[in-house]
Amino acid sequence: MSTASPQAGLAHEANTSCALLVVGCGNLLRGDDGVGPILVRHLWEGGVPGDVRLVDGGTAGMDVAFQMRGAARVVIVDACATGEGEPGTVYKVPGPAVEELPPLSGLHTHSFRWDNALAFARWLLKDEYPADVIVYLIEASDLSPGAELTAPVREAMRRVLTLIRREPAFRDASSASVEFTGDGYLRIDAHAAHEYFPGDAAVVLPKDDEVWVLPLRGTASGGLLLKQRNAAGDRALLVREVLADDLPVGSRTAHWDERQGALRISRSPEC
Repeated sequence: MSTASPQAGLAHEANTSCALLVVGCGNLLRGDDGVGPILVRHLWEGGVPGDVRLVDGGTAGMDVAFQMRGAARVVIVDACATGEGEPGTVYKVPGPAVEELPPLSGLHTHSFRWDNALAFARWLLKDEYPADVIVYLIEASDLSPGAELTAPVREAMRRVLTLIRREPAFRDASSASVEFTGDGYLRIDAHAAHEYFPGDAAVVLPKDDEVWVLPLRGTASGGLLLKQRNAAGDRALLVREVLADDLPVGSRTAHWDERQGALRISRSPEC
């Protein structure tokens, strides 16, 4: 297992409790098979709440079983090659449905997969086994050595990223830091930009004492472009023309409204 080092920031102590554990499995050197670890890196770069733990599960499964201790919910992401769906098809499978005990003889650590790890962890952890385990499998297209993610798998990864960022462990801890600048920009922190605006485009609507920012699927749909401000992934949106002279300059805390599908920002300064 290529468990991430503390320096990489993708894994913590196995005994650390958390609300959500996300494990990305696969081989980074074999094209679409690397979608799991790449997804975990995207999550890390976008920022994670303190109650979320990330693990780069690599190609082996033994350590995955130990990492599951203390997690209330586990999400595993991996590529698959069923041959039954189009590349980029996402299958959401309950963990118990894919648990598989490893063979009793001839087992090598490199052949111990995450599905074996689930069955092993249930035996190992007993009452500490997570109550909720979900697996997202993404239909692969190209598993060639040295290949990059194909376009359908990369798009599927973005959809799974959105699903994971909508998990309660992310939502309950997430409030976006934004700032209206004097030169007419709305600055949005990296976590909110990754979570709510994956298409890098948005529509801004003045709403009474609030400003609503609604995501678009992509720049081809028009709207305003979220420009990258720095390496951390913070974004800037030019809102001067939309808000005209009613620009509420200053920092704000924004809240995501799931029902409206909008990032809602109060015009009034915080007390």
